[in-house]
Amino acid sequence: MSRQSVLIVDDEPDIRELLDITLSRMGLATHTAATLAEAREAVSRELPDLCLTDMRLPDGNGISLVEHIQQDFPQIPVAMITAHGSVEAAIAALKAGAFDFISKPIELDTLRRLVTTALQLEGDTSRADSAVDQDLIGSGSSIAQLRRQITKLARSQAPVHIHGESGSGKEVVARLIHNNGPRASGAFVAVNCGAIPPELMESELFGHVKGSFTGANQDKIGLFQAAAGGTLFLDEVADLPLAMQVKLLRAIQEKAIRPVGANAEQATDIRLLSATHKNLAAEVEAGRFRNDLYYRINVIDLKVPSLRERKEDLPELAAALLRRIAREEGSDGAELEPSALEALQGYDFPGNVRELENMLERALALSDGTSITADDLQFASAAPRQPAAPAAVDALPAQRGAATVPELEAAYGDLEGYLANIEKQVLSQALEETRWNRTATAKLLGISFRSLRYRLKKLGLDD
Repeated sequence: MSRQSVLIVDDEPDIRELLDITLSRMGLATHTAATLAEAREAVSRELPDLCLTDMRLPDGNGISLVEHIQQDFPQIPVAMITAHGSVEAAIAALKAGAFDFISKPIELDTLRRLVTTALQLEGDTSRADSAVDQDLIGSGSSIAQLRRQITKLARSQAPVHIHGESGSGKEVVARLIHNNGPRASGAFVAVNCGAIPPELMESELFGHVKGSFTGANQDKIGLFQAAAGGTLFLDEVADLPLAMQVKLLRAIQEKAIRPVGANAEQATDIRLLSATHKNLAAEVEAGRFRNDLYYRINVIDLKVPSLRERKEDLPELAAALLRRIAREEGSDGAELEPSALEALQGYDFPGNVRELENMLERALALSDGTSITADDLQFASAAPRQPAAPAAVDALPAQRGAATVPELEAAYGDLEGYLANIEKQVLSQALEETRWNRTATAKLLGISFRSLRYRLKKLGLDD
């Protein structure tokens, strides 16, 4: 079996020799080139498994080589060697399609990790395509484009910012990027930045050493260390306090973190993905998010469409979710009746896929177990859109003395809580009468066993 090979492109003989020796000791075959023209010829001739190229070459720049390889040899990952602190060059390389970058002076441990990760990429992307198809359901154009983007981004180490409405599936997309890339065997660590108290943020992300503050009774690793060799997903990144944004920026640029109370920095080896439902550019404009951090985490921008934008996927998506819910509950599942599908199509889903999943879970519990009708659906946030009323009806004068919404709320108070208490009393009484025999209770109340189980769980009576 032939050894994997790396093409080294640099006009400095000392750099080429250093890289050649290091990679040879890793058991890799090496080829070298000193110019852009030599590199292009070597790529065609050798078809290396990885290309390492300097940014500045005598007859051009490394970006041109990245673009050439992306166009004609997309299966070959390219890593860019940049000058120290040259953030703009690194970002330009990643945007052009580079797998990753490494800064001069080259740290050999960092180089070895980069090369090892890059060589884990498979030239054949068909398996990744299949995996993304399975987990990202739908046949519409927007979801098809998202699949293609995920498959491509999974082969890169570039920071990706995923934006979309709440419930649209941003974490699902982040996991797909991780699971179908070279870091799939590493950890996927997800953190909701808005859920961490500001005073604990630094310790949570970077860790701390024993005695660094009151209550620090032992060393603690942070989320960066926990994600070593894998992916760190910062959800709701727009909620980071400004002071923490500065420290995160340094960690990303230097690829190193300093635990609270530590004397030295520690190198990090993570793929960074982030997400928010907010407009990050607007947050920058308002002064709530640093422009330099935005520039750094938004190297690749990925939009997840809302469910409203992909209504053509609703029948397929709803059916798949129903199958999964039924499988998890150990039941045979149910089919969506045309009336239910029509009602779903007329709803705007402000909560997106997450709301659809919750709605179907409730509907399955309330149904007869074989089919779900429109009556089984509960639209939590708003009723489905109804056809416009005739003009004659619209023109009728408002009824005199009709109660306003605030008046109704004052009269009835917490109507949902009131009704829940009544339901709880009825269920408790029925359970007492049947000596907590649930099958007999369902029969007594004239509801299905699945519906009873759902209601008991909802009301906290399932213990």
